Amino acid sequence: MTGPQFRPPLVVSNSDFRFIVAEQLQEVGIDPETILIEPESRNTGPAILAAALYLSNDDPDAVMLVSPSDHVISDVNAFHSAVEQGLPAVDKALLVTFGIRPTHAETAYGYLEIPEITNGQLAPLKRFVEKPDVNLATQMLKTGSFLWNSGIFLFSAKDIISAFQNHHPSLFSAVALAVRTSSVDLGFYRLGAKAWAEAEDISIDYSVMEKASNLMVVPFDGGWSDLGGWDALWRASQKDENGVHTSGEVVAINCSDSLIRSESEQVAVIGIGLDNIIVVGMNDAVLVADMSRAQDVKTAVNLLKARNVPQAITLPKDHRPWGWFESLAIGPRFQVKRIHVHAGASLSLQRHHHRAEHWIVVSGTAEVTLNGAAQLLSENESIYIPLGAIHRISNPGKVPMVLIEVQTGAYLGEDDIVRYEDNYARGSGARG
Repeated sequence: MTGPQFRPPLVVSNSDFRFIVAEQLQEVGIDPETILIEPESRNTGPAILAAALYLSNDDPDAVMLVSPSDHVISDVNAFHSAVEQGLPAVDKALLVTFGIRPTHAETAYGYLEIPEITNGQLAPLKRFVEKPDVNLATQMLKTGSFLWNSGIFLFSAKDIISAFQNHHPSLFSAVALAVRTSSVDLGFYRLGAKAWAEAEDISIDYSVMEKASNLMVVPFDGGWSDLGGWDALWRASQKDENGVHTSGEVVAINCSDSLIRSESEQVAVIGIGLDNIIVVGMNDAVLVADMSRAQDVKTAVNLLKARNVPQAITLPKDHRPWGWFESLAIGPRFQVKRIHVHAGASLSLQRHHHRAEHWIVVSGTAEVTLNGAAQLLSENESIYIPLGAIHRISNPGKVPMVLIEVQTGAYLGEDDIVRYEDNYARGSGARG
């Protein structure tokens, strides 16, 4: 293989995070080739296959370096070298995965067994081992022939597509149809929802990797964490002399080996005498858990979803193409929101059937259009939007504009919107 020609990254994201992803990429100076939107979460198998099918439309030989977004690699140059070690295997139609030299008996990761661990040198995969209990993890660590399964892969688009066709043909059919029936949505590439719903919720390990015989492993020892749990974040974070990591409005008194965070400027978290504890305070929920039970957070979320608890399915901040909003207070027939509008951005020209609104600008300058008449509002100025009035708010300035919105009415749902004009081509009833 001659030197690879790099193309902009292709991103796969759930619909709820699409605007956050776009903003974060922009903040770090990355302009992606496109962002594929999953209508609903379907795990890594369908997501990776969708990306491969998208790339293969114009380049079946495209080489894919697949990585989750929440990994931290401290030695980037060493990782680049590991990728270069794997490229010759891709030339031979092999599928490459990266194994991390374990530092402790971790039970939250799967493992890869190879004949011998030599950092950076390709090795054939003997077998996958699912997430072990602590006794088995300790035994595997002692042998020196097991690596953590990083979930980072290297292969060509055509080879991984072929692997799905051979090992999981029903998944291939569903995802291929979702790609064929996809549509452009605000600059994103939204996969066909009906076909996507038929795709099995399954990881790439279960769907392909554990069945394929053409796998190779590149051992890597350059500092890695998947940040897949609060305990992993604690290990990767800076801590005080007592092993305590704090973030936000936090006070820690006589605590040790703990992670204590406040995710909201309105929530102060105080820890007293905590040892090996995770505490995360948010506007709408608080997590308290023993560090050893960090992986059980998923179980808790599933229980909340089964009870239809809103905190399990909605984010405190709702991101939109023009900025974001968060609910500060909700009660019978009223809701109070904080709305952040990016510089130069504009909400749609709209009206509501069931609610009136009162806007108070708290920072920046707002341009308000109300029934065809436009006016500027500065800090501490306000305006009333009667029920049924056609209105729009824009930020004509070069800094973010923030306002407080007080809604009153019989129905306050986000789908009570009739749009007349929209910079982002959204229809009536679409959220935001």
